[in-house]
Amino acid sequence: MKYQKPKGTADILPGATEKWQYIEETARMLFSDYRYREIRTPMFENYEVFSRTSGDTSDIVTKEMYDFYDKGDRHITLRPEGTAGVVRAFVENKLYGPEHQKPVKLYYMGPMFRYERPQSGRLREFHQIGVEAFGSDAPSLDVEVIAMALDLLQHFGISDLKVAINTLGDTESRDAYRKALIDYLEPHFDELSDDSKERLHKNPLRVLDSKDPKDQKFVENAPKILDYLTDDAKHHFDQVRTLLDSLDINYEVDPEIVRGLDYYNHTIFEIMANAKSLGSGYTTICAGGRYNGLVEELGGPEVSGIGFGLGVERLILLMESEGVKFPNFNSLDVYVVGIGADTDVASLQVVQALRMAGYSADRDYLDRKPKAQFKSANKLDADYTLTIGDQELADQTIHVKQMATGKEETVAMDDVMTDFGAVVEKHFN
Repeated sequence: MKYQKPKGTADILPGATEKWQYIEETARMLFSDYRYREIRTPMFENYEVFSRTSGDTSDIVTKEMYDFYDKGDRHITLRPEGTAGVVRAFVENKLYGPEHQKPVKLYYMGPMFRYERPQSGRLREFHQIGVEAFGSDAPSLDVEVIAMALDLLQHFGISDLKVAINTLGDTESRDAYRKALIDYLEPHFDELSDDSKERLHKNPLRVLDSKDPKDQKFVENAPKILDYLTDDAKHHFDQVRTLLDSLDINYEVDPEIVRGLDYYNHTIFEIMANAKSLGSGYTTICAGGRYNGLVEELGGPEVSGIGFGLGVERLILLMESEGVKFPNFNSLDVYVVGIGADTDVASLQVVQALRMAGYSADRDYLDRKPKAQFKSANKLDADYTLTIGDQELADQTIHVKQMATGKEETVAMDDVMTDFGAVVEKHFN
């Protein structure tokens, strides 16, 4: 039988994993600058964690979740997104308590699962990096999150970016807007798609997110949320815009952004990149927003939150299409060439001493001839080759060659094993 990976998944092989490591480590360092700390939550949760937070009319809940009953007859879901699990952990572990500095700033990274048609940059098992900040209603926190997302993407060498923002207002704004949308769409009920008919009275904002051509002709002339904002909601959004201006962040207000999950309110945003690899024109690479009320939905106190998420697969496609040069995380400092069976022990001792001193080092394990070993050193782009033959073994020396310059020196084996840096400094710098 021939075994293959499940449809919509990918094997991330050596050569590619270094790119992932670079992205993850860069994100960790930048998030630390903004004082965000890592949280790790289970890859599966109780079904209700997502059905209550994402909304029972969302595509995630109705079409895309991997859910099943385990051996204890518990309804379990592989996480389709990161926010709900982080909120559940925030509530369960009482991170809202007085002993925790506010806002509580968290980040996560890891695999998510959605049953959808696999395509380039969009798999059934995919990976997200995201942040969540809890405990502040300040518009300045909204702007920090947007600025941090831009900062991160720019660290990855992506420059042609567009920021689009909108607001979903507070509860009063949304209630008024919800009624206006239903009043507008109700006369066209029979012409809507089946999905939108189902959603119209449960969450009419989801109709605005529909890609079905039947719905698009009505969406274009639908009422806009900006016309239904309360004074408080308008003030919050105005402050966000003023603060974005103060940081010289270019943006556009797009009233058609509603986001696909039901828990958003107030500021929502998308950051789009111009890359042919992800489709024509600008395409969303990072998105997020504010979700005041989500903590309460999962049994916690009234604590506001805001965050964003980005897909790693799509990010890598974008970086590759932009010609971003990834650093070499697998560089080789030293390759030890052993000539003759009698040098095996000494070669192993030298390699291990170098590794213990913090150098990356390798050697031959296939009993190959010297020519093949030197070829491996070249292929692995080693900075130095260290050769041990019978004569070197007798003299307790090593022949050191700096590959970039071709310069060669014979030095004491003990010097190499105790302080290779001093050898390099003395003979090659």
